[in-house]
Amino acid sequence: MAAITRHLTNRTYPISSLTRRCLSSALPSETNNSHAPPYSSFHLKPRVPPPEDLKNKHVQWVFLGCPGVGKGTYASRLSNLIGVPHIATGDLLREQLASSTSLSSQLSETVKQGQLVSDEVIISLLSKRLTAGEAKGESGFILDGFPRTVKQAEILEGVTEIDLVINLKLREDVLLEKCLGRRICSQCGGNFNVASININAENGNPGIIMAPLLPPANCMSKLTTRSDDTEVVVKERLRIYNEMSRPVEEFYRIRGKLLEFDLPGGIPESWPKLLQALNLYDYEDKQPATA
Repeated sequence: MAAITRHLTNRTYPISSLTRRCLSSALPSETNNSHAPPYSSFHLKPRVPPPEDLKNKHVQWVFLGCPGVGKGTYASRLSNLIGVPHIATGDLLREQLASSTSLSSQLSETVKQGQLVSDEVIISLLSKRLTAGEAKGESGFILDGFPRTVKQAEILEGVTEIDLVINLKLREDVLLEKCLGRRICSQCGGNFNVASININAENGNPGIIMAPLLPPANCMSKLTTRSDDTEVVVKERLRIYNEMSRPVEEFYRIRGKLLEFDLPGGIPESWPKLLQALNLYDYEDKQPATA
């Protein structure tokens, strides 16, 4: 683990602060394009908290990464491990799409085209989720899918202290295969992946093997594909991510909060290495993860 070059402040804000500000504050002015501190070639390294810190602190982490990289999978596992809620804006959007409202019909067309949903909509959905969690006594969070733009990152920075930003990275050709292989069971709602990825190393890119995540036999005949998991839409989502979300990585990199993590393979290969990078250990994980 790299030496610590920056100590994050111990000051943290409860979720209620983020909720109140998200609900009541306006988005940043379009005329203010400063992202202090200024961008430079010098990047601070992230402070990964030692294990004992996690026992007495409600972490406030963010997961970044291209669509389909596995943010939800690893954020969910970490959520269960350290006992803080996993809040995925993708899930919030899908819940909204499943409702019968005027907003759901507007969002449906945006999602089908692979476009980013507006800041106003995302912040509104996130605020409602945080309010509901606050009522249940939740504290701390792992965000997945937010922020996706520098503007969103600035809003978040203005209302709470993010401890760490974990940036999951994977080759784009592998990402495409993963997205096209995603399946959902229409009965139990489980997420699976039928893609069997075995790509040899070439042109300086490492080889990578990812076994399929197959459903149990009773789910096999009930698998469905997400409407936005087509090659055209996935490539468009990746293009938009590279254009709009890559600057978010830089936003957190210069603040010393970005932890880059290259996925070496599927969950069995990647989960132990991610825990090692985060100074964590899963005592209940007696064998390689399969879900």
